[in-house]
Amino acid sequence: MKMKLALAALAMSTTIAHADNIVEIAAADERFSTLVAAVTAAGLAETLSGPGPFTVFAPVNDAFAALPAGTVDTLLLPENKGQLTDILLYHVDDRNLPAAAIPAGSNYFKPLLTSQRLCITAGASGVTIADGTGEVANVIIADIVADNGVIHVIDKVLLPGTRPACH
Repeated sequence: MKMKLALAALAMSTTIAHADNIVEIAAADERFSTLVAAVTAAGLAETLSGPGPFTVFAPVNDAFAALPAGTVDTLLLPENKGQLTDILLYHVDDRNLPAAAIPAGSNYFKPLLTSQRLCITAGASGVTIADGTGEVANVIIADIVADNGVIHVIDKVLLPGTRPACH
């Protein structure tokens, strides 16, 4: 009888560990409120909550605020959903890429916006990402682990355009 009670107590106290998915982590962090609003407006929340794996280069609110005045409001309009989706998918890789998996030096990466490329450079001073404008984002926090991938926090919104120089 004591054994049955002990097993029942153990079964009741054992819980299954559950890590949040990428969208849940971002939604719980006020630094990503603009990103979450954009992901929701683009209809990508369900996709990025899915099984993945995904690597998301997640701009903080200040990165969105640095865009020209009115850009975010314009992108959030329903008629601009396609453009917003393209910009957001430019921030997503369909692999789980923790910082340790990013090779040293400069390398092209193909985000989910498949006709475009990013140039990611990993070195002693950290990780930077050149986008289609030729400007560079800095990874300011790496390796926020989600149950469907990883988030790297960046200080600039990545914008598609021409292929960045990567050497």
